Amino acid sequence: MDRIKEKMASLRVEADESHAKVEELQGKVKTLEQETLQKEHEITSLTHKNSQLEGEVEKLENQIKDLKAGAEEGTTATTQNETLQRRLQLLEEEAEEADKNLRETNDKLRQTDVKAGHFERKVQALEQDRDQWEQKYEDMAKKYAAVQKELEDFQQEIGNM
Repeated sequence: MDRIKEKMASLRVEADESHAKVEELQGKVKTLEQETLQKEHEITSLTHKNSQLEGEVEKLENQIKDLKAGAEEGTTATTQNETLQRRLQLLEEEAEEADKNLRETNDKLRQTDVKAGHFERKVQALEQDRDQWEQKYEDMAKKYAAVQKELEDFQQEIGNM
């Protein structure tokens, strides 16, 4: 009986130790379950955060594409602006040249008008001179005719004598 008691006591000690181990292991299991649950929450949180970050990356990539397209348009606009500025400068130079030519032409026209006025006055003066000479010619022609008549009359008188 003592042996049975000893065996019982040893079995009780073993049962107590097993029970203590079971409780210890159950505590570890609970701790591990809590850690697992925590890790799962962390994984869920990180997964959610990852999807948000992926969405943000996609947005940023689209934004980069838009900005690159805008930069290309800006470069194109800058190139067009430079081209238009060069054209404007050429047109301004052509306009200045045309203005210069117009001024020169106007000066020449004024000079021509002055010369034309001068020549018109000369023509008028020459016409007046011509008219005077014509008048003198007519007067002289009349005098000549009168002198001729006088001469004929005188020759007739001499011829009659």
